[in-house]
Parts: sequence; structure tokens; C-alpha cells
Amino acid sequence: MERRHRLRDDQWDMIKDALPGKQGDPGRTGDDNRRFIEAIMWIARTGAPWRDLPPEYGKWSGVHKRFVRWSKNGIWQMIINSLAVDADTEWLMIDSTIVRAHQHAAGAKGGQQNQALGRSRGGFSTKIHSIADALGNPVRFILTGGEVHDCQRALDLLKGQNAGAILADKAYDSNRIVEVVTTLGAEVVIPPLKHRKSPRRYDSILYEERNLIERMYNKLKHFRRIATRYDKLATTYLGFLLVAAIWLWLK
Repeated sequence: MERRHRLRDDQWDMIKDALPGKQGDPGRTGDDNRRFIEAIMWIARTGAPWRDLPPEYGKWSGVHKRFVRWSKNGIWQMIINSLAVDADTEWLMIDSTIVRAHQHAAGAKGGQQNQALGRSRGGFSTKIHSIADALGNPVRFILTGGEVHDCQRALDLLKGQNAGAILADKAYDSNRIVEVVTTLGAEVVIPPLKHRKSPRRYDSILYEERNLIERMYNKLKHFRRIATRYDKLATTYLGFLLVAAIWLWLK
């Protein structure tokens, strides 16, 4: 196997106890969990079709079925949650980015709107909304169609969060978001929109740290399966996004 797609022993130790099939869990064993995780990271990084999965990772159809099952059951988010126990919440950052969707992503049953697909100025696309910790580690993702405004999913990202400050660009400057952040007991570090009659002061020095979430998106898009969406289903695209996020945590 290619070394760059393999987990070091210390990286494996960070996540192995959060995976199903460990000793004491009911059902089938997870003896091959490490190989399976590395297989999904190979697909996510290369963007290759499932049928091109090297045979040393196992039969592609079995790996694919297992990936879909883990994505539907929220296993990838559970792994992120286990890693995020050590998140640096001195401040949190929210932001979004648009990714182009390939024509193969269209055609899911129930319509594209149910699969976080839409049309923005960039064309057929998905928007990734996320919240990251003070070190730029991803904590939570929400997917929508590309045309959805940034601030529309901000409250969902903030739900249950605890931080000293919330950093975001002026697209998130709404009365409701400011109110919720204040209620959380966090400092509002969001530049005010120009039309505000009484512009709110904010910590412009701390605001500069927001570049970390922009760099996070840049790193995620090094994974070809993230940079372009090929998946018809939002659950599987989100699964790949979370796998890439796990890799960032492990780095």
C-alpha cells in the first residue's frame, strides 16, 4: 500500500476505540477496521472510482457497502466527536465554501434539493457550512445547495457549542446570530455590515485568526473527492468530508 494513505500507529491509536467492532462490542469483529479506514482515505484523496480501489484494500464492493453503512449510521461524525473532546474552544470559527458538483451527482431519487444540491453563480453545486476550533480543526459540517446564504445554517452550527468567542465574516452579521452568540456567553467577533446605524465594535486583531478556517477548507479540498462532488447522496458526500476532516485531526 502507498505509505501516504496509511495511518501511523500513533494516529491509529487516536481513533481505534471510537470504531464499531472493537473488543466488547456486539456483532461482527472489526479486525480489519484499520485497512478499511485506509481504503476510504485512498478513495477520498485520489478521487478514483470505487472499482479502481487497489485489491490490497479488499474487494471494492464490500468496502463501498460498508462505507455507505457507516455514513448512514453517523460513524464518521462519532469519530470526529471523539477527537473533538480535545478541541481548543478558546474561540470557534464559522464559515462556508462552495464546491462544484459533477453531472454524475445528479439524479438521486427524491430530487436534488433533498441531497444538498442546487445552483449558485458557480453553477451546479453544494455549499459546505462548518464550525472549527481555535486551531482550525473541523468540528461540525452541514450541507446545503450552493444557493443557500451563509447565515441560514449558522444557528445549527452553533447549537450546543461553548466558546470564549465566535469568529465569522460579515456575511454572518445578523441580529439573530449576534443575539445567540451573546446568549452563549461568547464574544462576538463579526465585522458589522455597512448599513448598520450603530456599527458594533469587534476585536479586529482576534478576527485575523479566522484565516485558519479558510486554510482548513483549502486542506480539505486537497482531497479530490471533496474538491468536486461526485456523490448523488448527501450522506455519502458528507461521509467523505468527515473522513478528510478526521485526517486533518490526525495530522
